[in-house]
Amino acid sequence: MPEVYKITGGQPIVGEIRCNGTKNFATKAMVACLLAEEPTTFTNVPNIGDVDITLEMFASIGTKYDYDRQKNELTIFPSHIDQWEVPMPDSGSNRIPILLLSPLLHRFGKVGVPVLGGCNIGARKVDFHLIAIEKFGATVEVHDSGFYARTDKRLKATQIDLPYPSVGATETSLYLGVLAEGTTIINNAAMEPEIYELITMLRSMGAIIFTYPDRKIKIEGVKKLYGTRINIFGDRIEGASWACLACASDGDIVVDGLRPDTLGNFLPHFQQVGGGFELLGTQKIRFFRRNKNLKPVMIETDVYPGFSTDWQQPFAIMLTQAEGVSIIHETVYENRFGYLKALTALGAKTQLTTYCLGKPCRFENQGYEHSAIITGKTPLKAVPYIEVPDLRAGLAYVIAAAIAEGETMITGIQNIERGYGNIAENCKNLSLDIKKVLIED
Repeated sequence: MPEVYKITGGQPIVGEIRCNGTKNFATKAMVACLLAEEPTTFTNVPNIGDVDITLEMFASIGTKYDYDRQKNELTIFPSHIDQWEVPMPDSGSNRIPILLLSPLLHRFGKVGVPVLGGCNIGARKVDFHLIAIEKFGATVEVHDSGFYARTDKRLKATQIDLPYPSVGATETSLYLGVLAEGTTIINNAAMEPEIYELITMLRSMGAIIFTYPDRKIKIEGVKKLYGTRINIFGDRIEGASWACLACASDGDIVVDGLRPDTLGNFLPHFQQVGGGFELLGTQKIRFFRRNKNLKPVMIETDVYPGFSTDWQQPFAIMLTQAEGVSIIHETVYENRFGYLKALTALGAKTQLTTYCLGKPCRFENQGYEHSAIITGKTPLKAVPYIEVPDLRAGLAYVIAAAIAEGETMITGIQNIERGYGNIAENCKNLSLDIKKVLIED
């Protein structure tokens, strides 16, 4: 019998919740530690599905690890790796296999990884990764079963000119450059907080990396990296989601374990709508509704420091409670609005268009429905079931069900728990009425 979340909504949500460690950094940092022979210890590790999937892949190639889930502490011992080809994990897949190409190529001179998993939110092409690997001197083959790369000598430094500041391609270029011979330049690199944190970790392992204000990264390759110890910082996507829940429900939520500097342009947009926040410490923020009547806004997703594409789903739920017409222009992924179907079923008034409702973006005239119109204020009413289409939309569905009057069952919760763990358990100190229950097929 599958597990679902049963949520009874319609009341202000108050209380306190602690953010998980950042999903988008935790698994990437785990890959980075494979560049060394010595063990690396991580603290504040999120107890989520993506970490488990990544550990399963690591174990399949001989990696040893010690994971204390009670303390959220993980130590990985990469010196035991003895396999160059990564099999598909039994528990599913994520976006990590493509990143494993780099450390295993450094280690063995050859590597094979399975085809990619992850959320169905657009093409999410891996061309940038494969081109970067070839520019460092390796040959790449693409098969139905996966991706393979090979080199018969140490990788050579190069210049990478990214056509788009892709986070994943920047990570791949970092992994390749730190052990390559010579000086590598990455132009038009991604500069998200997770990238800066990865650079800090690599520096602590002995890498020599310089950053510049024009999205340029310079790497002086070294022959060896060392183990380190690093704390996984709080998930800025999750934190923003709880902020939206507080404001949308006219509640009051304290989020612990969240650095305010990682929220960037989320905060001013949140304030424009009518949300408020109070800094209670270096990593504790109180979110609430400052204005009685929420105002509509126009937001445009973009690479950091722009408004994150992963913030727009919970933000859209909040905008259903704003009085007037709001616009969301998605410029990062071409297929990010699948969650609006369920939102409409709950009573929201939404409309999609292929036009750029904002500045022209790379999806202009491509036929993708990448702009959304949300008209509020609309009361949301519970429906018997809504199914989670992808990870980030999953938490947005929890928020929608929490403000919808009545009882809603959320199915496909494995998509949520891949990135956020057991939401029902995590919300135990909130007034949210959420239970994890079994239902018959």
